[in-house]
Amino acid sequence: MNLIYAILAGLAGTAAMTAVLYLLSFTNRALRVPQVLGTMLLGKTHPDGGLSGTPSTHIIGTAAHFLVGILYAIGYLSLWESGVGSLTFSWSLLMGFANGIFAMIVWYFFFLIHPKPPIIKLERYLVTLIFAHVIFGFIVTYVYYQLTINEHPFWQ
Repeated sequence: MNLIYAILAGLAGTAAMTAVLYLLSFTNRALRVPQVLGTMLLGKTHPDGGLSGTPSTHIIGTAAHFLVGILYAIGYLSLWESGVGSLTFSWSLLMGFANGIFAMIVWYFFFLIHPKPPIIKLERYLVTLIFAHVIFGFIVTYVYYQLTINEHPFWQ
């Protein structure tokens, strides 16, 4: 049952993070992570360095993004079950921040090794990902907390 709860929490966290990034994308289109991810995974960067807007780009990017979110949530569950961290507000922010640093490093190297990455403001994109993953960590932890029986308060 804990695995199902982690999957649900991962879906909720990814949805919340994606929603925030889409709201921020009104100032910078490159913050649409599923579109950037789909463009890079499918190798559909436009000749001018722009992002692809095809349906397949959105579908693949969104599916990959949510799959990674679920895997991160399962990683959180593994940490909690091994005694690392707890289901509290402060730990949710710390785990989200650490998750964001890790994601920033992965994205940086993905852009570095990709044969034709889209042309975006990479520094802004990477820093925004840290903030977005703090939201992800909070939502994943809070949803998982709400789905399980806990003897301690979340807001610690």
